[in-house]
Amino acid sequence: MRKRAIAVVVLGSTLISATAEARVIGPDTTISGRGFGHGRGMSQYGAQGAAIAGKSAQQILDFYYPGTTTGKATGSIRIRITADTTDGVRVGTVNHLKVRDLKTGKVYPLPKASTRNQWSIDPYGDHGTKVSSYDAKTRKWTLWKTFGGMTQFEGASVTELVLPSGAVRRYRGALRAIDVPGAHLDTVNVLALEHYLRGVVPREALSSWRPAALQAQSVAARTYSVFHRGRAAKRAYDLCDTISCQVYGGYDSEKASTNTAIAATAGQVRLYKGKPIIAEFSSSNGGATATGPIPYQVMKLDGWDAYPGNGNPNVTWTVTRTAAEMQAAFDVGSIRSLRVLKRTGVGPSGGRVLTLEAVGSKGRRVLTGDQLRGRLRLRSSWFAFVPSPLDIPIEPDQAAGR
Repeated sequence: MRKRAIAVVVLGSTLISATAEARVIGPDTTISGRGFGHGRGMSQYGAQGAAIAGKSAQQILDFYYPGTTTGKATGSIRIRITADTTDGVRVGTVNHLKVRDLKTGKVYPLPKASTRNQWSIDPYGDHGTKVSSYDAKTRKWTLWKTFGGMTQFEGASVTELVLPSGAVRRYRGALRAIDVPGAHLDTVNVLALEHYLRGVVPREALSSWRPAALQAQSVAARTYSVFHRGRAAKRAYDLCDTISCQVYGGYDSEKASTNTAIAATAGQVRLYKGKPIIAEFSSSNGGATATGPIPYQVMKLDGWDAYPGNGNPNVTWTVTRTAAEMQAAFDVGSIRSLRVLKRTGVGPSGGRVLTLEAVGSKGRRVLTGDQLRGRLRLRSSWFAFVPSPLDIPIEPDQAAGR
């Protein structure tokens, strides 16, 4: 008697539209993938691969941002410090520390005392602030002055910001209090654009990378910053300091190699039709860039992303998700099968997933690859469901008989 196949075999690996990859779901689902991030713009490991191959920063930027040109940008930038969740802005005592009244523009040098080791800007009234000092000997805060608007600490080359845990982070420029709803002030670091990059590039790239890769990262980060600065309008800050914007660690993150790369590209940005581009970048594109809604975000193969010696850990990856995690992602009850409906068609295995379908005990649902990436915490939308041994037909002719 012919044995019956237990599960559905994966139908195709290079699907573009009509055909579909299918997978029956068991207790656990193994997912293989490529790349880390959205894949638009520059691959950071790809930039390192290109640098190893002897490409210049200009050549790297031309490849990842085609059709763009080089321009210049200067000025300052305002960064919201998300780790400071205190009600105000607390700093350590340093030389030349001053307070600026942002309403009047007047600057006040802060007095010194041997026992005074912290200063704080806190809410005062509806939209005002008060500045107080902490005496380490008496362990008491003393009010120094009140203001009718927001204020900031400035004057020192580097200022110590005291976080809720008591840990200290150092920042160049000014530390500004901004008004937010409720009895609370947010902290914004206002500093020169070039100084800001010193705290960004070593957090977004490896400081041991080749100079051309670090220079390309510097230009991309500078351009990304200027693009968003131009869109901030009346908002009190331009960017945050996390992966949601660009990772920024302040003075303590600075490295000699990245400072050198920033200086070598001082002021350089990429332009499209005379305006700064949204110079997106991600860790790894898996071997092909992703298309976007703007002309310089194109989809094409990238041989540098996995270039020998660039150390890219994200070219390929594999993860496992439980049945409960899969059910929560699709919300169709007990999942019976998954089908990748459409891929981009560029790159190994057909490229990134555009749409996929789950069939379960409560119906069926179609998600985009990006939606499932977020729900399952995948590194990218370039993934496939790995067949388990039970997905293999027991007899060779069974696949044709279905």
